[in-house]
Amino acid sequence: MKQKGIFIFISGLFLCFLCVSVGAVMLEVTVKGPVATINPAKNTLTVENPIQYGCSYPATGVPVCSFAPINKSALTGTVPDAAAFTVFNIGDPVVATSIGGPGETWITLAKLYGSRPNEELVTEMVGDTGTIPTPFIGNYSLDAITVPDCSACSGTTCTAMSATVKVKSEGNVVLERTLMPGESLSYSGRNDGSSVYVKFVKGQALSNTCPGTAGMTGSQAISVYVVKVVPPVSSAQTNIRTATTTRPDEALTPLPLMPPTVLTNSAVPTTPKAGMLPLAAIGAIGLAGMVLEMRRK
Repeated sequence: MKQKGIFIFISGLFLCFLCVSVGAVMLEVTVKGPVATINPAKNTLTVENPIQYGCSYPATGVPVCSFAPINKSALTGTVPDAAAFTVFNIGDPVVATSIGGPGETWITLAKLYGSRPNEELVTEMVGDTGTIPTPFIGNYSLDAITVPDCSACSGTTCTAMSATVKVKSEGNVVLERTLMPGESLSYSGRNDGSSVYVKFVKGQALSNTCPGTAGMTGSQAISVYVVKVVPPVSSAQTNIRTATTTRPDEALTPLPLMPPTVLTNSAVPTTPKAGMLPLAAIGAIGLAGMVLEMRRK
């Protein structure tokens, strides 16, 4: 009986490890700094003197997030799309997010505008709109949901057939449109001189809505957009979200800090994406059943 109980316990642990491996998400690292070099021939862009975004989680209260120095003088990565070479110039302040580690592969590059660090806002972006903590200028924001091509899937992601893009002004949806790869939209309905341009270049979508994809392993879905926001004539920005505000999915493992700082970042996000939840639920139910069986015996 004791050996049977041990077997059930080990089996439960195996199910838990299986769920964790399926729910793995590739590390995203977000940094800020000026553009140092641009190399179209190598398809790369370098950010110098980068500072990394991260959050500390006190026992009580809300998380505190900010940028802190790291022991890197520069980070170089490939750009999300060649459009970056027409958007960014040497010296431009940017927020850049890479996947798999610091630099190497930029999945988002965003140009910043603002005279003070805690009031910097995004005016142009190339990459995935959901991967940086800094808001757009003019109180604009974007929501984008991609639709999978279920005939072109690998693990948890598929090639995106289209993207449904919502343009929000002060939190209210002012334009919604479905874009195919290569298509764009424009909005200029506020009568204050501001406008928003969004182009859906290419993307991925989660495979969880496709038949036969339950339990597939893989990374998060990443898409590429080109965004340009022309600010209002007044350039006034209310309800500014500063660098101390939490990005909901932000939980990054920091690079070594230099000099030492009291800021501590949390571990890499381990919350499974939507396409990974079914297997995690099955594992949890299986483990609960094993515990009940042990109690009966």
